[in-house]
Amino acid sequence: MHVTPIGGPAGAVTARVPAKVNLQLSVGPRGPDGYHELVTVFHAVSLFDEVTVRAADRTSVTVTGEGGQAVPLGPANLAVRAAAALARAIGRRARSAAGVRIEIRKRIPVAAGLAGGSADAAAALVACNELWRAGLSLQELRAIGAQIGSDVPFALIGGTAVGQGRGERLTRALASGSYHWVLAFGASGLATPDVYAACDRLRAARSPASGDAGGDGEPGPPELNTELMAALRSGDPAAVGPLLTNDLQAAALSLQPVLRRALAAGREHGALGAIVSGSGPTCAFLAAGAAQARELAVAITGAGVCRAVVQVTGPAAGACVVDGRGRQ
Repeated sequence: MHVTPIGGPAGAVTARVPAKVNLQLSVGPRGPDGYHELVTVFHAVSLFDEVTVRAADRTSVTVTGEGGQAVPLGPANLAVRAAAALARAIGRRARSAAGVRIEIRKRIPVAAGLAGGSADAAAALVACNELWRAGLSLQELRAIGAQIGSDVPFALIGGTAVGQGRGERLTRALASGSYHWVLAFGASGLATPDVYAACDRLRAARSPASGDAGGDGEPGPPELNTELMAALRSGDPAAVGPLLTNDLQAAALSLQPVLRRALAAGREHGALGAIVSGSGPTCAFLAAGAAQARELAVAITGAGVCRAVVQVTGPAAGACVVDGRGRQ
């Protein structure tokens, strides 16, 4: 976390936070608590939301930009929940002391498999920590963030990291190099619980108990792909591309079959790797370099298989305070 002098309006603090893609997402069986054990490799990319906070008598939130109309404005908003959790943690219990006006400017699509809501929660934690001069460490903010959502701790640290448990237990990855990506956004979002439910249904249909002789049964505990980690250490996109995996991809494709066309278009036009990001429906395509990413973006746009396309790079830094001109 980086803190710099604030250059915005008096009493305002702005934090910028990246989207993520999952280079590996391995999903274990559903546990008694309804959650799945995960092993994932998070990778932050240069698609950012910005969250500005100001002191106020009562907490409120406004959202503008990409998909803003779909973001809840009440207590269900993750940025609001993050501000409230931080206020409790530092003892700002009085309503007037804990009030904050939150403004979210979105570029990360909603319900897109890019952890946009979790990103906004992370930005709110960083911004309110500065606004209230709380002085909490990154580790302390991560602990609070884990109570809000499993992807919030990663949005705070950024870079490339291995996530375990529900994704909240993080270890920074030994990765090198910079990676060029093309992200293709779906016409409509996918709710994460729906995708996990579809994954469970597909697995049940393939199990021996279902009468499918070729069934694989219940998956075992998820494991980290050591080949992928070696490829990331090498910094070679050509080595990383073929190793991208996502256990939720089949479920996302079953819910939005058009994603098959998007993935096929990316592969046809030279993507080194093509994958549904997280629970989808965003498709992420790894390119060999900046020029290849530009060509790939043009080709995917022309194929008419998605709503919009953006070029991004990774890894990107985690949530941080920026000045009035967007500088860290």
